[in-house]
Amino acid sequence: MSFFTSLAHQYIDGEWKPGSGSWDIIDFNPYNGEKLAAITVASVAEVDQAYRAAERAQVPWAATNPYTRRLVFERALRIVQDREDEIAETIVAELGGTRLKAAFELHLAKEFLREAAQLSLRPEGRILPSPIDGKENRVHRLPVGVVGVISPFNFPFLLSLKSVAPALALGNAVVLKPHQNTPVCGGSLVAKVFEDAGLPPGVLNVVITDIAEIGDALLEHPVPAVISFTGSDRVGRHVATVCAQNFKRSVLELGGNSALIVLDDADIDYAVDAAVFSRFVHQGQVCMAANRILVDRSVEEEFTEKFVAKVRTLKVGDPADPETHIGPLINSSQADSVTAAVEQTVAAGATALLRGTTVGNLVSPTILTGLPAGSPVLSQEIFGPVALLLPFDGEDEAVRIANDTPYGLSGAVHTGDIERGVRIAHRIRTGMIHINDGTVHDEPIVPFGGEKHSGSGRLNGESMIEAFTTQKWISVQYGRSTFPF
Repeated sequence: MSFFTSLAHQYIDGEWKPGSGSWDIIDFNPYNGEKLAAITVASVAEVDQAYRAAERAQVPWAATNPYTRRLVFERALRIVQDREDEIAETIVAELGGTRLKAAFELHLAKEFLREAAQLSLRPEGRILPSPIDGKENRVHRLPVGVVGVISPFNFPFLLSLKSVAPALALGNAVVLKPHQNTPVCGGSLVAKVFEDAGLPPGVLNVVITDIAEIGDALLEHPVPAVISFTGSDRVGRHVATVCAQNFKRSVLELGGNSALIVLDDADIDYAVDAAVFSRFVHQGQVCMAANRILVDRSVEEEFTEKFVAKVRTLKVGDPADPETHIGPLINSSQADSVTAAVEQTVAAGATALLRGTTVGNLVSPTILTGLPAGSPVLSQEIFGPVALLLPFDGEDEAVRIANDTPYGLSGAVHTGDIERGVRIAHRIRTGMIHINDGTVHDEPIVPFGGEKHSGSGRLNGESMIEAFTTQKWISVQYGRSTFPF
């Protein structure tokens, strides 16, 4: 595929170049094992080059009229639209996303580019009163300068754009490091879109590398003021620690262990559809996925029978086949980890209503119930096609189970009484929760983020302004101040 041959490079200061690190990242198709590209990793020296290029380019970029900056994002949107089929093929090949998943990711990517174009014009200054006669207080919104973005493998094109585009729109420069399993979709493809859209050289730089080569150089470098990280809570904790030690702001979008709650008055057929999608979309490799499906005991039998029957119909296989629902996990390590979690949970006493198999990176669905109290899978994020069915008796127990996790990202409540659902939603400690819907949602203007181990800070809409700008107070004394000495 052309992207894998033309974009297997670093992108620094407007130039496509090989890395000078000591090893190569091999980009594999997770379904068939095909080698897509070999990319020599960026070294610490190239991370420095990228940040220094961003630092130089940011000042004139921030001074550019925001209406002119907006044109870049309008052109970027048209480029994505024109190349949509080719980008979708790349998503299918590099991360094993199904056709449906690729379409979903590209739809959201286009929406976020539209929002970024408008975000260029959004920052506003204020004039505040002063208790001192003759003084005027001006508060300006300014770009932070340079932003470091670290993106994940599951929705790499979307989740890179989600931080990169608003940071750029607000007048910052960016250094982007994609996940090593998705270097093209999450990195160089994003750079190519903006290069072709006319973004000036140096404003966006992409370094394809790994901590084994650069350590914490991306985080500790003196240039970036903000690090936006999307990934696991384990790595997020390290990112936050290093940022704090270096007086940098961090925006962390981390893992989840969402609960989808089915109350006794829910539309069972509809709740089944929502639960199947929320658990198994993109093989369950979604931070908002419904790991735990909580069902009122009075409707447990009906829900379980219909849920298992629907999951049995999901087709597992080649993600390039339009009829495939579940493709491969991102790599063998992830497939082995999910398989081991299932085996350990069943050995500890859980009942498998449906027991999946593992063939290469293809892991077919598993449904577990009767989980022993304290089972590790109840409190961890399962990044794979494994559903946990948990019965409950009454609202209070549902809330207790839903909150019994270190995570707090998303969730859903299904009920025939909307306000009942809202009352329960208020009691569940998550950043986001949805009534009579799935757990997997993202919209460009709605604050996105989690509580507890699911992260800190918010993205989307006005939250982007908080994340990627700073405030500056300039006072003007029109008269003469008096001083005590």
